[in-house]
Amino acid sequence: MTDKIKISSLPEFDASHYLDSETAIAEYLTAIMDDGDSALLAAALGDIARARGMSDIAKSAGLTREALYKALRPNAHPRFDTISKVCKALGVKLHVEPI
Repeated sequence: MTDKIKISSLPEFDASHYLDSETAIAEYLTAIMDDGDSALLAAALGDIARARGMSDIAKSAGLTREALYKALRPNAHPRFDTISKVCKALGVKLHVEPI
């Protein structure tokens, strides 16, 4: 008989560990944008910022590290100018196309 694994003993998934290339980041953001959830977009940008270094991204975006964490936490609803600054600091841009 095999031992059962307790879900509570599993580590929490952190997408930032897999965002190690420009292609991975672009694919991740594209999938998030397709969902249309602004809070999920903020959290995804937070994942990317953690992968790139939160302090460096905060500095490039003209925000404090604490403000960046607050703006990009799950279920946050940051202002568009914050999203725009963070995208620029991350070296990505949001793309619009007709559906």
